Amino acid sequence: MTDFNLRGGVAVVTGAASGIGAALARGLAANACNLALADRDAAGLAKSAADAREKGVKVSEHTLDVADPAAVAALPEQVLAQHGRLNLLINNAGVALGGTFAQTDLADFEWLMNINFWGVVRMTHAFLPYLQREQAAHIVNISSIFGIIAPPGQTAYCASKFGVRGFSESLRHELQDTAVGVTVVHPGGVRTMIAENARNPKGLNSDEVERRRVRARQMLTLSPDVAAATIIDGIKRRAPRVLIGSDARRIALLQRLFPVRYWNIIRRAAPAEEQQPQKA
Repeated sequence: MTDFNLRGGVAVVTGAASGIGAALARGLAANACNLALADRDAAGLAKSAADAREKGVKVSEHTLDVADPAAVAALPEQVLAQHGRLNLLINNAGVALGGTFAQTDLADFEWLMNINFWGVVRMTHAFLPYLQREQAAHIVNISSIFGIIAPPGQTAYCASKFGVRGFSESLRHELQDTAVGVTVVHPGGVRTMIAENARNPKGLNSDEVERRRVRARQMLTLSPDVAAATIIDGIKRRAPRVLIGSDARRIALLQRLFPVRYWNIIRRAAPAEEQQPQKA
């Protein structure tokens, strides 16, 4: 496939109200790409849209919960009504859930999977027929470095992000002889609100909740704008996989070298209080 041209295209971006999603909206607009921005947070969505419009592109706002199958199914026609076409889908919306598997309610596990995994699958299923109409189109699915390694205390999050990775890789192989490319993205410690907004197990004391948030703030340091720029560069190159941050690159290499023992190596190297990081 040749390089992907963003200028004059139309990108659908979920989770666009804050963090990487908002940074992607700014970065894509700077590349003259029109936008259909989606998020549950209407106020944050309006701010992202206003920032993008300053670059002179057309922007539509779609208040949307990606866990709602009916709302996702209706979105393509809404985007087409506003823009007439679309050639780029970025599945960025995601949430986090703290606690060990024994501490986790199945209802919370399902809540996370409905957003992080099924949101990606449903959005892709809804938009793929329209992407296939284009001479060149692309899908970007945001996984995580926790779609490559699986630390303790992250069973639900890892299940969703490994799922996104597997779904994306298989889909890419299915579409490899078509005009639709697929990129799976694995961010490391990006400075977003995902850890701050994470659900925690019922009954977890407030001191432990705050300790987890402090640990996350210490580890989530990379700017969302840097992450977005890395993703946009990957889109332009139609890269099959994008690792974001030096931490993600190091961890991915460690996992390849020691696919079974990597966590024991990480655990020995890290201070005890950092052995269960929460990544973006």
